[in-house]
Amino acid sequence: MNTKKYSLAGMILLLLSSLLYSSLLQAATHAKQIDEILAEKEEPMGVVFEIVTGKSNSLDWALPMVKGYISKLKNKFPDIEVAIVTHGNEQFALTTDKAKQQPKVHSLTQQLNKEGVQLHVCATYAGWKGLSPEDFPDYVDVATTGPAQVNDYVAVGYHLIIIRQPN
Repeated sequence: MNTKKYSLAGMILLLLSSLLYSSLLQAATHAKQIDEILAEKEEPMGVVFEIVTGKSNSLDWALPMVKGYISKLKNKFPDIEVAIVTHGNEQFALTTDKAKQQPKVHSLTQQLNKEGVQLHVCATYAGWKGLSPEDFPDYVDVATTGPAQVNDYVAVGYHLIIIRQPN
């Protein structure tokens, strides 16, 4: 019987390598989806980015990434409609009381809103956590349910790009 023993440092290195690889694969998948949309000859109906993660700080990395994708899309298709739906724990960074703790996230959301990008959060999930639509600022749309909002966009022809927490 051949058993291998790994050092703690080796196992940590393997775990970190796996996490990095997973993150790179996910980003490559998003980039490929964006490239496919950019390759279309006619402007698509729109794109909806669905952000759902288990971490409250995910909008710190997800919104800048999505903003970059939106810039690429708008460079080729200036009139393309774009929406963002977030319905995991990350949506709570957008409550009014978190504006001072999360200025980058709130500022970016306001900027996207001024550019015509609607950002939706999930009222159902917020309600499960004891929050109401009034707990979010005016520049955040509180949809009844995040998944239904995504389905509504897809039903009218929007491309769906799912942003999840890298494993």
